[in-house]
Amino acid sequence: MYLTVQKKKEFFKEFGKSEFDTGTSEGQIALFTYRISHLTEHLKENKNDLGTQRALIGLVGKRRKLLDHLKNTEIDRYRTIIKKLSIRK
Repeated sequence: MYLTVQKKKEFFKEFGKSEFDTGTSEGQIALFTYRISHLTEHLKENKNDLGTQRALIGLVGKRRKLLDHLKNTEIDRYRTIIKKLSIRK
């Protein structure tokens, strides 16, 4: 499996407050970004996989909502996570 429990804990430890604080927006955005990149690579090889394509669109929407929420509430945290993950809007 591409995403193990240890990998998730690393994301939340690096981008969140701790490895057990899974509710921070930064940790969730980092996790979604990792999953989006994995699904994008999968779709490059399997163009007709419509289930994966739909899942990818859903993940991008969830990440966008979290980024918009961060941007509206705490702009400094938003700029930091954009810089760390090198996401462009």
